[in-house]
Amino acid sequence: MLGKFFLFSLLLYITRSPLLALIILLVLLYVIDRRFIGLSPSLLRPLKRNRRISQLRQELRANPHHASSKLELARLLIDKRKYREALVYLREVEPVMSESADVSYEIGLCLLKMDQLQEGLAYMKKALELNPRVKYGDPYLQMGEALAETEPRQAVDMLERFRDEQSSSVEAYYRLGLLYGKLGRTDKAKEAFRESVEVYKSLPKYSRRKQRRWAILARFK
Repeated sequence: MLGKFFLFSLLLYITRSPLLALIILLVLLYVIDRRFIGLSPSLLRPLKRNRRISQLRQELRANPHHASSKLELARLLIDKRKYREALVYLREVEPVMSESADVSYEIGLCLLKMDQLQEGLAYMKKALELNPRVKYGDPYLQMGEALAETEPRQAVDMLERFRDEQSSSVEAYYRLGLLYGKLGRTDKAKEAFRESVEVYKSLPKYSRRKQRRWAILARFK
């Protein structure tokens, strides 16, 4: 905190403008965070994503049957949490990709986010049948989240299976802790957050930056 105050004072002395000094300070803090910590969201990623979505829409207007463009567009829409629109494109590619575990997972994800529980669970289970390691066990976490309010016991079972699949993902243990917290399993939540930090410590230095955000968030839980 003192460092930030000193830096602001220095910038104020240089610029002679409190507003300009504050703007420069915020930019510097953002750059440092993006470079070394990773708590702040990327400002460029949404712009690139929206530009790519526009390009794909144009491609599909010219070639409405291009399955790979539909699939990429669906995934970008999922990234924007536009699940209903993404599902439309996934349904269109499903007949030619019915044996794809990833596509089944993504259809299931959209359905679960749209509160279509039973059909969503069925697609998640299909994805796991096609590939038990699809998305590194994330279907179990998604099903656990979907079942948390109505079937807490089943949700816990899904979480335990997810834990078995995940061993080196800091984010996975952090999300696991959040879900245990929703279920009122405080002891399990604390354990998951602690494991998140421990997994981070065990990672090689070159891979820590991508996982650092989740370790920091877990420390404050």
